[in-house]
This record gives sequence, C-alpha cells and structure tokens, in this order.
Amino acid sequence: MHKFPESPARLPNAPLYRRLGAIVYDSLVVIALWMIVGAIGVALNQGEAVKGPVFNSTLFLVTFLFFAGFWTRRGQTIGMLAWRLRVQSSEGYSITLMQALLRFFTAGFSLLCLGMGFWWMLIDKQGLTWHDRYSETQLVVLPKRKK
Repeated sequence: MHKFPESPARLPNAPLYRRLGAIVYDSLVVIALWMIVGAIGVALNQGEAVKGPVFNSTLFLVTFLFFAGFWTRRGQTIGMLAWRLRVQSSEGYSITLMQALLRFFTAGFSLLCLGMGFWWMLIDKQGLTWHDRYSETQLVVLPKRKK
C-alpha cells in the first residue's frame, strides 16, 4: 500500500456525473474483455457457443480482476483516468484487495437496487456512495495537470 502524492488542498469527492462518465468508459473496456474471453472460449470449444456456470464465472472473475487490478495499483481504471478520478482510502493511500472486493460487490449490489447506492450520494452529507462507505474508500477528483 502506498500513499498518493499530497495535493495542496483536500481533494473533493467525485460528483455523480463524473462517476457515471467513468462507468460508461469502463463498461466499454469490460465489454471488449468479455468479447476476447468469449472468442477464446469459442476457439477452445471447437467453434461452438460457450455457456454455463464456468464461462459465466470466468467473465465475472475477469471483470473483478480488471477493477481490482487498477484500483489497488494506480487507483484509477481507464475510465477514471479519462475523468480525472482516483479511488483511495480515506487517508489518501491506495486501497487494499479486500477494500476492492468490498467496493466491487457493494457497487454491484447498488446497481441491482436500481442504482440506489449511487443516488445515495446526493443526500449523504459527505457525498459518499454505499460502496465508498462500506469499503472505507473515496472517489476523488484530481486537479488538472499543469502544462
């Protein structure tokens, strides 16, 4: 776990529109990963369609590894990089694998509840989502880079 470089002021929590923008970007990357996994599965299955619990579990694992890998190493997925967002612990450190796991599952649960965990941030005093609170992480907006 490493501490991210400190900024002159506390970084603000990410607003909902930036979070949704990053989700759209990352969704496109995840769909591309699923297509690659599907193509490999079809090739290994002699050209026949692949389905079943093993294939679905593989897609789920690939999705989790995508997010957890980026979150625990750099704090940013590809979509978060484009929207200048970073996930970090409340103390400004990179998040642990356990925090990534809690964040991933809680965000998924939130989506299954019609996004209620995301909408929650609009009434939360600190502007945190369910998955921010449960995983003890926060999504912050990074300052623009100086040229």
